[in-house]
Amino acid sequence: MSGPELVGRRVLVVGLARSGKAAAEALLGSGAAVVGFDRDEALDAGRLHELGVEIHLGSEEETLLQGIDLVVKSPGVPGETLLVRGARERDVPVWSEIELGARLLGNPLLGITGTNGKTTTTELVGAVFRAAGRPVEVAGNVGRPLTSLVGAASPDAWVVCELSSFQLEDVETLRPRVAVLLNLEPDHIDRHGTFEAYTDAKLRIFERQTADDAAIVPRGFGPVPGAGRRIEFAAADELPAEPLIPGTHNRENAAAATAAARAAGIDDRAIGEALTTFEGVPHRIELVRELRGVRWVNDSKATNVAATLRALASFPAARLHVILGGRGKHESYEPLTAALEDGDRAYLIGEAADEIGAALEPARIPCVHAVTLEAAVVAAASAAARSDVVLLSPACASFDQFRDYEARGDAFRALVEELT
Repeated sequence: MSGPELVGRRVLVVGLARSGKAAAEALLGSGAAVVGFDRDEALDAGRLHELGVEIHLGSEEETLLQGIDLVVKSPGVPGETLLVRGARERDVPVWSEIELGARLLGNPLLGITGTNGKTTTTELVGAVFRAAGRPVEVAGNVGRPLTSLVGAASPDAWVVCELSSFQLEDVETLRPRVAVLLNLEPDHIDRHGTFEAYTDAKLRIFERQTADDAAIVPRGFGPVPGAGRRIEFAAADELPAEPLIPGTHNRENAAAATAAARAAGIDDRAIGEALTTFEGVPHRIELVRELRGVRWVNDSKATNVAATLRALASFPAARLHVILGGRGKHESYEPLTAALEDGDRAYLIGEAADEIGAALEPARIPCVHAVTLEAAVVAAASAAARSDVVLLSPACASFDQFRDYEARGDAFRALVEELT
């Protein structure tokens, strides 16, 4: 089913947040009859209703599947939800928003996935294209739905797309001309059930590639599906220039971005220019301010242990005051004990506070059970001295206390800026 084949089809969009709204509008533009569902009864779907979407909010009812030819699932919607499961039982196709966008867009796609570093690398590759004077759109898990580009992107623009495991779960025809896997660490086990299932979702980025495409993977990584030309990268690679943003993990991201840009035909001059000018993205080891010699760093995007370990390694000479906690993802926090040193302190917040505290106890890392982010900032401000770093790098999701990691990072930034 492609764009023309959607005309007159009745399509159910499940989840009407940012991705779902964009998908619904793209479907309307393709001539489909659109039904929209979201569990949030308070959701503002006024614009979609005005455009002609049949809106249903609240509890799921299988009757919504009557007469439905296709279900488009937003990334936040689990596959076990009643409507998605019911669609599969009825042999109704289920697509992710990314699959819909890939079918409706004719642009060449450069896809980037992995556990950590996706957004930084995606935005860096976008900066490389701009430095080369090449038309480019950056979309996907960075916050701009792929379907929002339908009818808006220049036909000759490349689309650089960050792809999460949630977005890759339900793809069928997605074929990135260049596909990048940055790394794989345990994450989202609460959603996928096992690390193997999580890995399988990630590797779907390569499935439809042909010999004309490039499959970019970490050096020494095992085989991947598809027929893409394999290109490997590592943090130690020689680069056109040293990246502006610090940290071994960021050099690894830069190496992946360099390999991807070269595969897309971009020269080293443009790559070097982007590497030396790209300042990173918000909520990823973002320096908020320096106050009385103390650096306050927002790494709210660190929603798993592996991401936090990368952040801790970025400040080898500083005493750390680390704010940890939130909603856990069914992974062990014990690796944090080896990364924290004598003199470091932890400030624990959210649902996972007790579990993290128990993991840190054998290492005798002083822990303050702050409960809230505000209390953690106040406590860290009292304890931190010149040359110390206060680092929000939670190793957990944010959904127990915040809408998302961005809201958590924004709250941290506001609290820090209020310090006197």
